[in-house]
Amino acid sequence: MGALQQHGDFEENAPWQHPRRTSRHWPIKAALSSTGDRLEEFLERSAFDRGPWLAVAMACGIASWFLLNTKAQWIGFATALGLLIFLSISVWRDRVERAALLLAVVSLGGMTLAGFGAVWARSAMVGQPAIERPMIEWFDGRVIERIEQPAEDRTRLVLAVTDRDTGLPRKIRVNLPQAKDSDEFREGAIVRLRARLMPPAGPMLPGSYDFARSAWFDGLAASGSVIGDVELVRRPPATSDISEMQRRLSAHVRTQVSGSAGHIAAAFASGDRGSIGKPDEIAMRDAGLTHLLSISGLHVSAVIGAAYFIALKLMALFPPIALRFRVPLMAAALAALAGIAYTVLTGAQVPTVRSCIAALLVLVALALGREPLSLRMIAVAAIAVMIAWPEAVIGPSFQMSFAAVIAIVSLHSLEPVRRFLAPREERWLVWFARRVMMLFTTGLVIEIALTPIVLYHFHRSGIYGAFANVVAIPLVTFVSMPAIAAALLLDLVGLGRPLWWLVGMSLDLLLWIAHHTANIPGAVRLIPQLALPAVLIFAFGALWMALWNGRARLLGIVPVSAAIVMFVFTTSPDVMISRDGRHVGIAGEGERLLVLRATQSGYTRDNFLELSGLEGEPLPFEQWDRARCSADFCLTTLEREGEIWQILVARSRNLVSERELSAACANVDIVIADRRLRRSCRPRWLKADRRMLEQAGGLSINLSNQTVERVADSQGDHGWWREDKRAFQR
Repeated sequence: MGALQQHGDFEENAPWQHPRRTSRHWPIKAALSSTGDRLEEFLERSAFDRGPWLAVAMACGIASWFLLNTKAQWIGFATALGLLIFLSISVWRDRVERAALLLAVVSLGGMTLAGFGAVWARSAMVGQPAIERPMIEWFDGRVIERIEQPAEDRTRLVLAVTDRDTGLPRKIRVNLPQAKDSDEFREGAIVRLRARLMPPAGPMLPGSYDFARSAWFDGLAASGSVIGDVELVRRPPATSDISEMQRRLSAHVRTQVSGSAGHIAAAFASGDRGSIGKPDEIAMRDAGLTHLLSISGLHVSAVIGAAYFIALKLMALFPPIALRFRVPLMAAALAALAGIAYTVLTGAQVPTVRSCIAALLVLVALALGREPLSLRMIAVAAIAVMIAWPEAVIGPSFQMSFAAVIAIVSLHSLEPVRRFLAPREERWLVWFARRVMMLFTTGLVIEIALTPIVLYHFHRSGIYGAFANVVAIPLVTFVSMPAIAAALLLDLVGLGRPLWWLVGMSLDLLLWIAHHTANIPGAVRLIPQLALPAVLIFAFGALWMALWNGRARLLGIVPVSAAIVMFVFTTSPDVMISRDGRHVGIAGEGERLLVLRATQSGYTRDNFLELSGLEGEPLPFEQWDRARCSADFCLTTLEREGEIWQILVARSRNLVSERELSAACANVDIVIADRRLRRSCRPRWLKADRRMLEQAGGLSINLSNQTVERVADSQGDHGWWREDKRAFQR
């Protein structure tokens, strides 16, 4: 004891600690402290700009709500974020050396939580339960919206009706044949009709378009078609509203410009795309020009930019105005009014409103003397849109528009690009060549940024889209759009005819570019469904390179490269089964898709072709030499990775003896049927009958790694996917 007391490091009253516990905790604490030091140093060294990352964090919160399936997961995610923020403040509040890290965690965590809560609240407020079953009923409804689609030979009516069983108001959408339509069936009218209604359908296959989710956020309870004639119960108000003005404007433009060019001009002037023919729409899509048909950033920016430039130059001509007032501020105000008027006149659709908000923020920056196009301004616009329409984050329109703008701003902020575009003494031909080269480079960068988004949502890639856009975008921005605006103004005094001729010529050229590009061999390539993790990794890497400053942005090359490798090794599913079991697609041994039933439905055909990444006309099972079909079943044999797979597919609902069915099931690996099969049917691996498909939705099967992807896996407890609705998706 005396020896211990004489030891210099011994304190009689010091608390005793277990040596093993102490030795275990100190390395953990040291590792955490070292990690914190590195993060703090990285944030300070890399000039962390919170503004753009706040928008990214909010988008991540919104996307997380869609990716997480159950309410328990939603509550757990929100709780974990709240605890992270609380603990960060508690631990680092008084530590100056953790100031940057604390600010990053609290701000980004808070915005993630805000986005998560915003979309959850939006779903609860606007979502409407779908009808419980298909029905044919008589309805009295008030017309909320009228959508004319002459190219489809129909008119769509969105109606407010009252549910006869519950007495609750519902919103439905019905298709009315054009032959039975009337101009009286417009907004405000009360109509009586008989309609066949269906609950909004979920995805046909994993990766397909989810109409049920879209209808949920639109407040639609059902969609269908009108049976018989429509009776007008009460006429619409005599006063013209914005929708009526939009339709009149569209009709006026089509009378001034004939043919397909007139339909495109009507879309630019009024937002009415219903008269655009299917061949032209397909050509624009395959040429990578379909974004020009949707009133969004390009069109709104052209209108606002032209209004700002004209107002600025006109006011500068009058010295009393130029000397007494802030001309840029007044020009920005007039341009804002022009942009708002154009947005309202073209229908005030969500993409148009979103683009208008972003453009107005740019005008505010101009009026305040700030940099108009910066990543911070883009972030403010994105946050404003996400507050109003958080569900837009998972849609292609939001993703493509902001990805394109971020790519443009990030590219032009690079020092080599600024030096390349800097003014210098040179001939006009050299100046023009540099601008054209930069335009093409910008288009190429935009195509690279948008390609994963396009492939994920639309499963196709326009190979020559960048080349077509180099000509098409300036043509629309600097010729077609200004000519349409000027022609409409001159029509007030009857002098618009020459400009309408110019509009027609420019849009005929646009359509020629679209058809010529789309008809080039190999212009369009179908791509199998990309894995969501690969797309998210690419997005993370691309945002990292765009939003960081200095050498830190080069770290984004790693995830982008990894994602590209994942894209390259994407494989198409071997077997695809629709949610009702009636449609089955199998990737054969060549580049041909095999289908159980030939169908006239373009929607069904396109879904199978796009998700498989195969082109050409599908081949029915009975015409394939490796399939044997009877009146009731088809038996096909596939070879994958050296293994032989036997697949039995039901093609009728005729009664089959249980003994024969059981024997047939036992000899195959997969059985597929659109009816319930007896439990005695036990294939070696998978039985996809009606009972299973009602729970799982559509299936996508990969035989090489023996995985099955189900539609239900991505739906969970979200309101648009309910147990009672699945039973009627047959």
